[in-house]
Amino acid sequence: MEYISTRGKVEPLGFIDAILMGLANDGGLLVPQTIPQLSAETLQKWHKLSYSELALEIFSLFIENEIPRAELEQLIDDSYSTFRDEAVTPVKRLNDGTYVLELFHGPTFAFKDIALQFLGNLYGYVSRKTNSIIHILGATSGDTGASAIEGVRGKEGIRICILHPHQKVSRVQELQMTTVDSENVLNLSVEGTFDDCQRIIKELFADVEFKHSYHLRAINSINIARILAQTVYYFYAYFQVTANDAGAKVNFSVPTGNFGDIFAGYLAQKMGLPIEKLILATNENNILERFVKEGVYQPGAFRGTHSPSMDIQVASNFERYLFYLYGEDAEAVTSLMAQFKAEGRIVIPADKLQAVQADFAAYGVQNEECLDTISSYYKEYGYLLDPHTACGVAAADRITADGEVTVALSTAHPAKFDESIRLRGIEQTYPQQIQALFDKPQFQTVVGGSNDEIKDQLVKFF
Repeated sequence: MEYISTRGKVEPLGFIDAILMGLANDGGLLVPQTIPQLSAETLQKWHKLSYSELALEIFSLFIENEIPRAELEQLIDDSYSTFRDEAVTPVKRLNDGTYVLELFHGPTFAFKDIALQFLGNLYGYVSRKTNSIIHILGATSGDTGASAIEGVRGKEGIRICILHPHQKVSRVQELQMTTVDSENVLNLSVEGTFDDCQRIIKELFADVEFKHSYHLRAINSINIARILAQTVYYFYAYFQVTANDAGAKVNFSVPTGNFGDIFAGYLAQKMGLPIEKLILATNENNILERFVKEGVYQPGAFRGTHSPSMDIQVASNFERYLFYLYGEDAEAVTSLMAQFKAEGRIVIPADKLQAVQADFAAYGVQNEECLDTISSYYKEYGYLLDPHTACGVAAADRITADGEVTVALSTAHPAKFDESIRLRGIEQTYPQQIQALFDKPQFQTVVGGSNDEIKDQLVKFF
């Protein structure tokens, strides 16, 4: 298995070289050269596998023998042994048409743990095997940072710097990152939005000389290992739902801002998982909803919402989808991304829009609707949704047709967003691990939003 760039100017790479490169050196994103195709017989064999066993089978398709199977199995076991639920990602039925896939049972109570516990261990493995330096640089809208830090804190040969938008993440998210007192961790609180943080990251990785000089590695979902790890829970959830209803038409509703989580579902579908609909749920920062409905990809005015991890205008994984929408034509993708950089928008023709609408349904959830969904599901089912999950559930309620069931991805524990939940008079008890954060000192540096300021901090840290 080799990996290629969406812009076509990078020679095919093996898996380890691909995860070390992160952002492709030509500015594109790495994708598998071929997508493994799964037969109905293979899917049937996988039905009763545990989460870790399923992860081993799926990763093996994309890694082949580059990591010996026994060593890969150990990496996977080490990654998911830290989860509080034996199922890793349990599926809970709320009503006849709606399930939630709980992705928040990892160390930082967010879905990012599923990929980043594995990626952290993988980077440690590569550092030991190759005696190489790993300097991780990432940006977060809230959850990636804590998960990434947790995955590598204290590990020899690895240093990590995370950028987050100053005072634009929840209090718990901020504390999970900034209360870590470790020599190999640097938190930079950037004056600006997450889009500013993400732009800085992509521009620094695009500076190939700087990237190589300081051994920079990516932890964001521009790294293909993140996407591959997230495909696993689509298979796992599908098998759980259809174990009780073999003929179920199964949709997935995915709260997303950066397009990574739903792209993982798209990849699972292209591998052969019979997903009925992929429902793209956004909040009021609804650039992706507008793209699905109108064929125009154009950032609007930034809106602060009750689901801050989705307060994103420019989706870093969108280019991967364009690559497949345009028939894996790297020249077409390069032209579209150049157009976006120059004009700030992409407009696709009618035939492409028809293809997009065959791939995705989309719904943008307004702020009050998000809170209404939290209230109604808590009152009717005694189940507390975090505001991001509430966006996924609200979209599912709108789009699920008769005779279908929808699995809404529950991306974070509600305790991480108590500010939003208290607006509806709902009180919750914090898990002990989160409650303990409020008594700890914080370690962070507030910086401006220029590349040079970030570079200066990185040079001193690395």
